Amino acid sequence: MCLVFVCDQEERVIGRHQAPGACPYCGGMIQAMDVESQWRFCFVPFYFKTKRKFNCSVCAKRLVVQ
Repeated sequence: MCLVFVCDQEERVIGRHQAPGACPYCGGMIQAMDVESQWRFCFVPFYFKTKRKFNCSVCAKRLVVQ
């Protein structure tokens, strides 16, 4: 019996590519990353999700698309 419930999240970058537009902070190029998240409960994977995150390639700020 597992008395200690361990929940772990692992993120893995699947791909990177250039996105259109420029960073509003420094004017640098925007990079789009496809990230796969995997949640584990007692070392058994039970949830997968793929997200797209946007970062500036110059100042490394995380950007939010509205």
